[in-house]
Amino acid sequence: MTEQKQNTEENINSKDFMIGTLLGGIVGASVALLFAPKTGKEFREDINTGAQQVRERADEWKDVAYEKSNELSQRVKETKGQLQDKVADLRQQAQNGNGEDVAQDIADAIEEATEELERQEANELYERSQQY
Repeated sequence: MTEQKQNTEENINSKDFMIGTLLGGIVGASVALLFAPKTGKEFREDINTGAQQVRERADEWKDVAYEKSNELSQRVKETKGQLQDKVADLRQQAQNGNGEDVAQDIADAIEEATEELERQEANELYERSQQY
């Protein structure tokens, strides 16, 4: 449960960082434009260009976020299915055999699924870091 809380906090921190970066970029660009010695027409053109770039970047981020959420959702569904199959098998074994062995098998299956999700997340983070 603490690992899930940690993952949630990391996601919130990442989202906060992205929002802060976007807002900081907008504020910084606005301040730079306000103090630049340009005519009104040039200034308006720069603002329009900057706004268009921000919209394009926001659309790209939205698309990436949508894609990543779909990938994560699919992984969770696959892992859930694997766990359900394993639990069904272990229940069957419990009805036929020793309960302690089954409990250990369940614990191992959960640990294995958790490790697989952690590996997938680490691979995703690595791939994202290679893009930039």
